[in-house]
Amino acid sequence: MGNRYAYLEKQYIGRDYIRICIRLVMAAFCFAAYVYERDRDRTQDLFLIVGFGIIGVSIILLFMIQYKTVIDQKRIIIDGLWSARKVVIDLNTIVAVRKDVYSNYLFNNPVYNLHRKGSVRFYSSGKDAVVLTDRDGFHYYIGTQRPNEMYLVIREQMKS
Repeated sequence: MGNRYAYLEKQYIGRDYIRICIRLVMAAFCFAAYVYERDRDRTQDLFLIVGFGIIGVSIILLFMIQYKTVIDQKRIIIDGLWSARKVVIDLNTIVAVRKDVYSNYLFNNPVYNLHRKGSVRFYSSGKDAVVLTDRDGFHYYIGTQRPNEMYLVIREQMKS
């Protein structure tokens, strides 16, 4: 049984390592405050509840899809979370494709369909992106965990 699409990738909200570390440090702070305040007064239970709440939300975010990228039939379809509009990029209008670093910053916020300075950005986690340039000079930055595979599939789809 073959693959249904030429390329399929799902980006998850909670799988960015830096955000996971931030949430774990906050939970550790809550647990440390709980242990420190245990013998003082009744507010220590709040620290315990908040710490477990942070860990619970982190677990839920690990399985929550931010967007799904599908490449098939000379189109790139990026489908977002819940009520986000589906973005379809026709590969017939693309004149250049390249691999690039998404951003040089250490912390990058996840974005979906962010229009900024003549470009559209899709990013969830990682450092790599595939940049598409259309006939009008408009750039599409698509963050990916597998940039080499996405790049090769796009090149193959553009040739056929």
